[in-house]
Amino acid sequence: MSGSLLRGVWLCFGRPPVSKGSTGVPLGTFLPLLASGGLQRQPWVAYSTKEENTARSVGRYPVPNKKDMPYDIMELMEEVERKTGFLPNVFKAMSHRPAEFRAFFAYYNTIMNKDTGRLSKADKELIIVATSVVNRCPYCVIAHGALHRKYSKQPTLADQVTVNWQLADLSDRDLAMLEFALAVCRADNITEEHFQKLERHGFDREDAWDIGMISAFFAMSNRIAHYIDLRPNKEFYTMGRMLSREKEKEEA
Repeated sequence: MSGSLLRGVWLCFGRPPVSKGSTGVPLGTFLPLLASGGLQRQPWVAYSTKEENTARSVGRYPVPNKKDMPYDIMELMEEVERKTGFLPNVFKAMSHRPAEFRAFFAYYNTIMNKDTGRLSKADKELIIVATSVVNRCPYCVIAHGALHRKYSKQPTLADQVTVNWQLADLSDRDLAMLEFALAVCRADNITEEHFQKLERHGFDREDAWDIGMISAFFAMSNRIAHYIDLRPNKEFYTMGRMLSREKEKEEA
């Protein structure tokens, strides 16, 4: 992976400090849960391909041995696990195809970490949750529901959207955003009325592109997770649900 691409992958999940690793790229916070202040830094945990408690804990494709991985991917995965205390299974699964690993996370970074537009990080995660429900993707619903809780500091909203987004405690703006995202997800006929409704709630055409692109990218991601039988890490289930307790840990 080139220095610029690796830097983009780091930026995908957080703003790194100035210290640098062996690649010359700043080493820092890789996951959104750290970027949002949700977890404390953990002691060094070397990357391991050993599955947790069940043969289905990652997916149906084998995770390469550490010694067989390209160095840039191995280094990146070790740093993620060291900083967060666990390695999300999507990284393990995608390492089966190194070139696709690099392309996947580079594009993720491009659409999820852009500096322009009116979508917040919480908005983007909520789009992923709502569309992943339609696409029946447990991994993305659970993992991105956890990240939404971290960014929004709302421990129940993603669960409400998972059950029935139309009955969730959403603003008119958020309802319009999800309605457009779901229209793209379902491959509905997109008309000018869709764009006009977004505009009435403060979004412009570039925001519509962002909403649609996130929906489209995660439709692909959902289907990858489906056929490889990707399973969520157990850490995602409880992340962001006990906000006061996590805040106490951060301040300790």
